[in-house]
Amino acid sequence: MSESLRVKAQRLLEAIKLGMGEQPEVKVGTTPHEVVFTENKLRLLHYIPVAEKVLPTPLVMVFALVNRPYILDLQPGRSVVEVLLKGGIDVYMIDWGIPGDEDKHQNLDFYINKYMRGVVKRVRKISNSDKVSILGYCMGGTMSVIYTALHPEDVKNLVIMATGIDFKASKEGLLNLWGDKSYFNVDKFVDAYGNAPAEYLQSIFLFMKPIENLVTKYVTFYERLDDKKLVENFLAMEKWLNDNIPVPGEVFREFIKYCYQENLLVENKLKIKGRIVDLRKIKCPVLNLIAEKDHLVPPSTSIVLENLISSKDKETIIFPSGHIGLSVSSKALKELWPSVAGWLAKRSK
Repeated sequence: MSESLRVKAQRLLEAIKLGMGEQPEVKVGTTPHEVVFTENKLRLLHYIPVAEKVLPTPLVMVFALVNRPYILDLQPGRSVVEVLLKGGIDVYMIDWGIPGDEDKHQNLDFYINKYMRGVVKRVRKISNSDKVSILGYCMGGTMSVIYTALHPEDVKNLVIMATGIDFKASKEGLLNLWGDKSYFNVDKFVDAYGNAPAEYLQSIFLFMKPIENLVTKYVTFYERLDDKKLVENFLAMEKWLNDNIPVPGEVFREFIKYCYQENLLVENKLKIKGRIVDLRKIKCPVLNLIAEKDHLVPPSTSIVLENLISSKDKETIIFPSGHIGLSVSSKALKELWPSVAGWLAKRSK
């Protein structure tokens, strides 16, 4: 092997090691905030306002139960939270924490009616506001839709991003295929493991795009190792991608069964603690952000929401990005999120 090839091979190996976990420390989620409420593992973060005029209606950000919510505040200059704060939005975020074996019995009712409702009550009290706006991402978006249908009196505005609603609308999504009851017995899985293991969930996401996730991105990274900013961004993204957490067994069981397998939400047949989740009860302004190239939540599974709710003020934006790019790409942060901040500002007075 020639010297130049040997050097290239070594650099590629270093790049792969960095991506697979041997990483120098990188700071994420650094926008100044304070913890204003805790319950069990849950923490509620309140971000320090930066605008001269802060709008009276607070925003609660609800992330999925997989991975950590700091993807919405990844790095300085690469943060949805930053953009919203500059737009005068009073921003709160739920950090679900890391569930233990003792949390395996927590179900959708627990997360919707105990955790989320407790957070909303606390935010209303802190902000002295009758209602809140909610922004839900991915599974957190589906949970936010459920919450708004069950508690419409609490929600002034609803924003969802990369959110599954009709889980049978697409035959392209691998998650829909893998979650089908013909291939996946969720009851046996949860009975065996308790919580859905973090390693299991991470492997699913990796093998949805194995070549891109395990080879291509490291080659690209290797080719630009001299770009300090790119390396910093890459390491921050890898930190988040590898920061998987378990999902409590019962909420995992119900979400897979009721949404992916039985598609009850879109049919207004989903019951939470005996109450039907009727999407027609959603009457507040709704903004639906869809990633055009989303391989986790194909656009067709989300776009149907507009036809299922009673809101007169509703808008759908299909943005040219992937599932994660919707929150971290430079294009989204420059073009999409200032518009979202403006949309909220007009409806938060």
